[in-house]
Order: sequence, then structure tokens, then C-alpha cells
Amino acid sequence: MLTVPLWLEPVERLMNAGGVVLVVLAVVALLVFGMAIERFWFYRMTWRRARRQLVNRWARRDDHHSWSARTLRNVWTEDLVVRLRRPLPWLKLLVALCPLFGLLGTVTGMIGVFDSLSLSDTHQARAMADGVARATLPTLTGMAIAVVGLLFISRLEHIIRREDQRLHDRMARAVEENDA
Repeated sequence: MLTVPLWLEPVERLMNAGGVVLVVLAVVALLVFGMAIERFWFYRMTWRRARRQLVNRWARRDDHHSWSARTLRNVWTEDLVVRLRRPLPWLKLLVALCPLFGLLGTVTGMIGVFDSLSLSDTHQARAMADGVARATLPTLTGMAIAVVGLLFISRLEHIIRREDQRLHDRMARAVEENDA
């Protein structure tokens, strides 16, 4: 008999509970939560420093009012905001895939339930109920991951909009302070 290493026991339990799709959902959940944590870490540590450096660089310029200066300011601010927004499409893609993976797990699980019922002569309702419960576990998991992921996405989009506005406000204030 093949023994499972200790570190693989949780994966084996996931496989027994909901199949391969549940393991895939666990990997997707790790990716979603890892990307969300990385973005909040980037915002807390890197973004604020980069924003301060950009505002200082803008304030040190002599020309703030010409067309080329305003264009340069827009390019600089957009470049910085894009750095904050960069992984958002991937995060949205992974969150959108979660319910679909869950549905895939439910469909494959139900096929397995009906296949095992057709092979057995017992046709017990208890066996069918147990199989249906195990088959719907991936859908529940996929939906739960998607809901939490949508909360992350919503919060990140709010932070991006707010920080974009703050960046423009701080650069305008730097010009006013420089002109005074």
C-alpha cells in the first residue's frame, strides 16, 4: 500500500472530498489571495515612496504650466498609476474562473454519482445524497473564493481611484507651493 507523505495529507483529503477540481480551486485561491496581499503590500511600501518621489521631481521642475509640462505630468502620473493597477486584470480573470471551476467540479462529481448508481443495484438514496453533497462542494468553494476575490478587487479599484486623485492633487499643490 502506498503511504502518503505528511505534507500531502491535506491534498489527499481535498481529493477525497471534492476531486481534482477542488485542488485546482485551492491553487487558484492561493494565487488570488497571494496577488491581493502583494498588491496591498505594494501599496503600503512601494507606492507611497514612489508617489512622494514623483511629486518631488515634479516640484523641482521650473516649467509647470506649458502644454509639454502638463503632458509630461500626465504621462508620469499615468505611468505610476499603471504600476498600481498592473495585476488587476489577472486578479479579475482568476476570480471569474472560480465559479466556472466549481461548476466543472459539480458536473464531473454528478457524473460520477450517476455512474456509480447505475453500476450498483442498490439505488440507495443515502448514497446518492452523499454523492450529491460531495459533488456540490466545488461549486460552494468556487463561489466563496469568487466572493472574497470580488471584495479584494473592489477594494483595490477603490484604492486606485483614490490614489490617482490624490496624486493629481498633490502634484497641483506642489505647483502652487512652488509658485508662492
